Amino acid sequence: MIKLGATNLDVFPLCLGGNVFGWTANEAQSFAVLDAYAAAGGNFIDTADVYAEWVPGNAGGESEAILGRWMESRKNRSSIVLASKVGKLSRLTGLAPPTIRAAVEGSLTRLRTDYIDLYYAHADDPKTPLDETLRAFDALVREGKVRHIAASNYAAARLAEALAVSKRENLARYAVLQPHYNLVHRTEYEGELAALCVKEGIAVAPYFALASGFLTGKYRAGVKVESARAGRVDAHGERGAAIVGVLGEIAATRGVAMAPVALAWLRTRPAIATPIASARTVEQLREILPMATLTLTPGEVARLTAASE
Repeated sequence: MIKLGATNLDVFPLCLGGNVFGWTANEAQSFAVLDAYAAAGGNFIDTADVYAEWVPGNAGGESEAILGRWMESRKNRSSIVLASKVGKLSRLTGLAPPTIRAAVEGSLTRLRTDYIDLYYAHADDPKTPLDETLRAFDALVREGKVRHIAASNYAAARLAEALAVSKRENLARYAVLQPHYNLVHRTEYEGELAALCVKEGIAVAPYFALASGFLTGKYRAGVKVESARAGRVDAHGERGAAIVGVLGEIAATRGVAMAPVALAWLRTRPAIATPIASARTVEQLREILPMATLTLTPGEVARLTAASE
């Protein structure tokens, strides 16, 4: 287990993404993946109120509802570190205090729990003063409805400003950052944002850790993949081919699939605590689980870093 930054949360090295629950995985498939993840020692699950609103006929909250029914049926809420988010659901956008209050109550109901371990601002809201947002989050922490707060999709300057407000006003502070970061998408996190997280002791849990499946190696030029995500995946040109080539060589040497290698590389980066990856099936989950015990050599890390420059 890994201590999540300055929190008191001990988490598995792989955070299971819940965006597929209620989208590409129905309830039975979701329960099977969740059971397999828990059986492997996994305890850190990430969802959001907006998952999976984009599916025709959905209203949002489908992922949370599936997770709530799973935890209730397995009676394992106390052993799960549960993360959810507020700010992107179409009927509850932004981070104004009334929005946060309404959103958390909805999430708690769907999740069938009275607390959320890690509650994210899903995206920055420049229209709402940071002190108002943070006071609303702080109230939830004081009430015990949220244990820790976190930020997703924040630029370095805004995250630094939020941390300063929390310190000055003695409010709950963002303990975890969730940025878009992987071998093919590096510039947004690396540099100022990574340096800030290291300096402030912010744990980082990157999303799109496998680049929507590209870093599994299945999306190659000329190969047709039957997947709801296939149309979203960028082939990343020659650079992408070079990255996949090195991933394949290291994976073959280590006797694992490419995905665990890509996730293990992330864990070598500054402030990264646990990457987020989702699985639609138990087979997909089993393919990525070896990342929990895979430690890359300095040479392997250097090869991957160079290929993705």
